[in-house]
Amino acid sequence: MLLAFDTATHAVTVALHDGNRVVAESTAVDPLRHGELLAPSIRGVLADARVTMRDVASIAVGVGPGPFTGLRVGLVTARTLATVLEVRAVGVCTLDVVAAGVTSQGSFMVATDARRKEVYWARYSSPTHRVSGPAVSKPAQVADDGPVAGMGPRLYPADFPHALTPELPTAADLARLVSTGDARLLPVEPLYLRRPDISEPGLRKRVAR
Repeated sequence: MLLAFDTATHAVTVALHDGNRVVAESTAVDPLRHGELLAPSIRGVLADARVTMRDVASIAVGVGPGPFTGLRVGLVTARTLATVLEVRAVGVCTLDVVAAGVTSQGSFMVATDARRKEVYWARYSSPTHRVSGPAVSKPAQVADDGPVAGMGPRLYPADFPHALTPELPTAADLARLVSTGDARLLPVEPLYLRRPDISEPGLRKRVAR
C-alpha cells in the first residue's frame, strides 16, 4: 500500500493506493489546522480501507513549495512514519500534484498562494510534464491569459482570468502520479523558493560611551 499526503496548501489531503487504484481518500480544507487534521485523516483513510499502518509499504508526500508551518507538518510526519515502519518515503513537488489533476487538453500553468502578494508557479505541456518552474513571483510578472490551475486565478483574477480546475492538490492525484511512475521524485525535504521570514539575528552593535 502507498500512503500519500500533502499539507503544503490550505488542504490536508490523504489517500491510500493499493498499486492498482486509490482505495480510500480524505481531504479537509483548513489553512490553520494542518497539525490537528493530518493524523486523524491518516487513521480515517486506513480505517476506510480496512488496513493498518503495517500494511503501508511506501509513503509519498508533497514537498511544496508552500507555507512553512503547514508544509513542515507533512514532511515531519512522512519522515517519522518511514523510520518507524522502515519503508521508503519520496517527495513530489506540490505544483506537480495540482497539475496531475488537470483534465483539459493543451498547455497550462499552475499558480498557488505564496503569500506576500506572490504566487508559486510552474508551466506544463501536459498534466505530467512540467516545462518551467517551480518559481515564485509577483502575479503581474507571470500574468497569463491562458488556463491556470491552482488558487492563483481566485486570488488574482486580473492576472489569471481563465481559471482551471483543480484549485488545490489531492493526495489521490499524488498517489496516482507516483504509482504510475510519472512523478519527478524528490527527497523528503521542503522545496523552498525563497528565504524564510525569520532569520538569525546579526551581531549586536557596540554602543560607544
